[in-house]
Amino acid sequence: MTNAIKTVALLGLLTGLLLWAGESLGGRAGLQMAFLFAAALNMGAWFFSDRIALASHRAQPVTEAEAPEIYAILRELTARAGIPMPRVYLIPEMQPNAFATGRNPRHAVVAVTQGLLQTMDREELKGVLAHELAHVKHRDILIMSVAATLAGAITMLARMLGWALMFGGGRDERGGGLGALAFYLVAPIAAILIQMAVSRSREFHADAGGAEFSGNPMGLASALRKLGALSQRVPMKTASPTNAHMMIVNPFGGKAMMRLFATHPPIEERIARLEAMARG
Repeated sequence: MTNAIKTVALLGLLTGLLLWAGESLGGRAGLQMAFLFAAALNMGAWFFSDRIALASHRAQPVTEAEAPEIYAILRELTARAGIPMPRVYLIPEMQPNAFATGRNPRHAVVAVTQGLLQTMDREELKGVLAHELAHVKHRDILIMSVAATLAGAITMLARMLGWALMFGGGRDERGGGLGALAFYLVAPIAAILIQMAVSRSREFHADAGGAEFSGNPMGLASALRKLGALSQRVPMKTASPTNAHMMIVNPFGGKAMMRLFATHPPIEERIARLEAMARG
């Protein structure tokens, strides 16, 4: 199944959840309102999910004069990968991390944290940027960005339904209140499952692609080793469970709850595969 088909399927899932919630809260009128809201949200997720992701991390655009090393590395890597030069954004966070977003390679953005620039040497930074460009090349960026938007929307709806139930809303003679309650209970789990479905295997593919573009699997392996250690010690204030899957490593580190709903494969396994590539 292509990423475009998967993206459409995710948008369809969101529409179904919204229609269920709308009917549970307001019957036919609620269903109609939910349909209009779903149409607007689907369009927003398709065209503006990248802007939403960047805004959620307070990322700001960076010029070549401000970050000449990043631009030099990206020009080298994009030439090897055969994709256009992405825009570059800086996230004002000290945890080293990065993600890519956008509708397609022509509208791609690579965002890196301040901490990434301060902790990585050139080969490690090159490995991280190559990994993100592999997501762009593989066209993972749209579905990952849409998943973040949908997960946030589902979580928001669950909270709204929770307040409605608390104050007596969403109850009618057909048992709509039970439907709203069910949505309130399962929606956060659905949001996490959306993230898990679109990210775990993609990280292995992006690691392999990044190693190929950079020509140095050990540079990315070394970067992942640092990222894994520092993500457990340095918090990321703008990270949330709805956008964690977009990052090169889980920004919540080794917290028990986040391991239960892990959006990334184990870093040790990713490093082992890169080391095997280097030996081969």
